[in-house]
Amino acid sequence: MHFAFFNPQGNFDPDDSYWTEHPDFGGQLVYVKEVALALGAMGNRVDIVTRQIFDPDWPEFSQPQDRYPAGENPGAENVRILRLPCGPKHFLPKEQLWPYLGTEWVPNIIAFYTQEDQFPAAITTHYGDGGLAGAFFARHTGIPFTFTAHSLGAQKMDKLGAHPDNLAEIDARFNFRYRIAAERTAMNHAGRIITSTQQERYEQYSHPAYRGAVDPQDNEKFAVIPPGVNLRIFSTRPASQDARVRARIQAALQRDIDPDRQQLPVVVCASRLDPKKNHIGLVQAFARNHELRGCANLAIVVRGVEHPFQEYHNFNPGEAAVFQEIVTLIEKSGLRGKVTAFPLNSQQELAAGYRVLVEYGSVFALTALYEPFGLAPLEAMSCGLPVVVTRNGGPSESLYEDGREYGVLVDPSDAEAIAGGILRLLRSPETWRKFQIAGLARIQSKYTWQRTAEGYQNVLRTLAKRPFRSGTIAVPEFFTHPERPISLESLYRTYFEQESV
Repeated sequence: MHFAFFNPQGNFDPDDSYWTEHPDFGGQLVYVKEVALALGAMGNRVDIVTRQIFDPDWPEFSQPQDRYPAGENPGAENVRILRLPCGPKHFLPKEQLWPYLGTEWVPNIIAFYTQEDQFPAAITTHYGDGGLAGAFFARHTGIPFTFTAHSLGAQKMDKLGAHPDNLAEIDARFNFRYRIAAERTAMNHAGRIITSTQQERYEQYSHPAYRGAVDPQDNEKFAVIPPGVNLRIFSTRPASQDARVRARIQAALQRDIDPDRQQLPVVVCASRLDPKKNHIGLVQAFARNHELRGCANLAIVVRGVEHPFQEYHNFNPGEAAVFQEIVTLIEKSGLRGKVTAFPLNSQQELAAGYRVLVEYGSVFALTALYEPFGLAPLEAMSCGLPVVVTRNGGPSESLYEDGREYGVLVDPSDAEAIAGGILRLLRSPETWRKFQIAGLARIQSKYTWQRTAEGYQNVLRTLAKRPFRSGTIAVPEFFTHPERPISLESLYRTYFEQESV
């Protein structure tokens, strides 16, 4: 069949340019690319539809069509990258795309497929901007669409501490009035809403800001399809980077770890230097537990800084503040000689680092206060590392099912519980090996991009048999008449008073 992905923000090209270097080029683009390629490998024709950009600072995105190299990407021969004009020619961050989606981008998509005389059978849309475009497209063509939010505006407003006094300030930066209106439109009209976990479905979509747009209890509306691990990168198979990364890790151990401890297992923490990731809770587990300090070292993985303990001022201010707190606790608790930090600057290097640390009998730890899905521990598992992970969020589903454990879940607010979870793996080689085997099997059975694509294919094929009656989809007036903006009062009512608008 023929499917299309609507993803106006960021962009796609054969070199994955700017990924992780800009907020619009994050995990969502990885997700779209991998699912599209996996669907292509299953024999479907797939279009990734995004925005054409003519900008000297972004030269990769000017051609109207592009493809991934077939030799490196199974399924690439069936996947096109389509770039269609949307507003000004220069690059725009996602917060500024809203006025152009319904008035320019979707009409250009319709014109493209009309000229080809072959429309996709169904559309899968991503983030609120893609979801809004899907609603417009269905309104004109009757072609059904799915909506995968990846993240929702109301949750971001919660994290930013939105209240009546700062609403205008944060809306001026993030355009939440348009994002939430777009999300509500997409939720209301999508044939399916796709979430990564049941917890995402019931917690995020039950936010009062979406009342009246969707019912999280509606089993016909939702499909839970977890994302997958890129097995081309994250696997137990040796790769060309392994020797170079092994030398880097060994040099870091020799630099930072006491000589008599350099062969001990390593508890490796590889996540953003963000307070929500709770690095400090993991360091406290070492500081407070004598047995853990005695049997393992701790490693903090960073990006782009060769000697983190000496050069953490080179991180951005937020990351530097987190690392400063880590350093302060290390000094206060006498952990010098037991903790190291080193850079792994790409997914390939990260996977190589995991494989090297397996040789030490190591453990991956993610003690985030809350983790919406938790792909990072699955990537570590796919390389052979047993994992100790927060019980708050998606890992409670991915690492535990029907009484079976695939990783150790811990309370991230309890340093002793974290230490106990790690020690459970380190005290017994048999237990370590049992969780290693269980983790590898879990990835193969449920968390590959092929499994994700199979889920999408089943949903899209079902929807393709149930087209919309075109013209029946309502969208807020702003998205057809940008000169009539949505009022800030509308956002206030939706978010604070929870009235359906």
